[in-house]
Amino acid sequence: MNTVQAKKVLETALLCSPQPLAVRELRALFEDALGADTVKLLLAQLQAEWAQRGVELVQVATGWRFQSRPEMRAWLDRLLPEKPARYSRATLETLAIIAHRQPVTRGDIEDIRGVVVNSLIIKQLEERGWIEVVGHRDTVGRPALLATTRQFLDDLGLQSLSELPALAAQEDALPRSLQAEQAGQAQLPLAEGGAYEAGAAPEITAGDDGERRDE
Repeated sequence: MNTVQAKKVLETALLCSPQPLAVRELRALFEDALGADTVKLLLAQLQAEWAQRGVELVQVATGWRFQSRPEMRAWLDRLLPEKPARYSRATLETLAIIAHRQPVTRGDIEDIRGVVVNSLIIKQLEERGWIEVVGHRDTVGRPALLATTRQFLDDLGLQSLSELPALAAQEDALPRSLQAEQAGQAQLPLAEGGAYEAGAAPEITAGDDGERRDE
């Protein structure tokens, strides 16, 4: 099989797959006749060929996928006018702390935020596939240790946690996209995955899901 044919196979598989595909999965298309380095080279060539189009080929935590470019969102919304998922500020603060301080317990999150964490927040993040229990701390009660998942990275369009925005020490463990709350709302730019949904931005609503601790 020549290079042109191999790229056509890769392109077709990636366009038709509902989930990102890892290099090992892409190699299976050729019954491992192509090495990992060759597949990666062909993927890089495909990226370049799609560079000027409305759809791009990107690498995320679990593999490679085609997705729409963020600047295409305004037009795609007219085709499928769906609003992005809405999350309270408390939910996204909790997620940010887990992402940057993981693994953490619920008590750790409460110490950082200064509020009691509503159990529904943890449940919501687990159901969304963004966090999971990765162990238990060896202390009284053996509290669960929470960490983010590879799905979380995929939905943000990231390959690794090192690509998360850095936290400033004085900013209460929040990335910049969460620090400024304008008119009671802010947005965290999360990619939802898939050709159309990538670039969607869940909204942060005003208010807090937790209860303030007594001083």
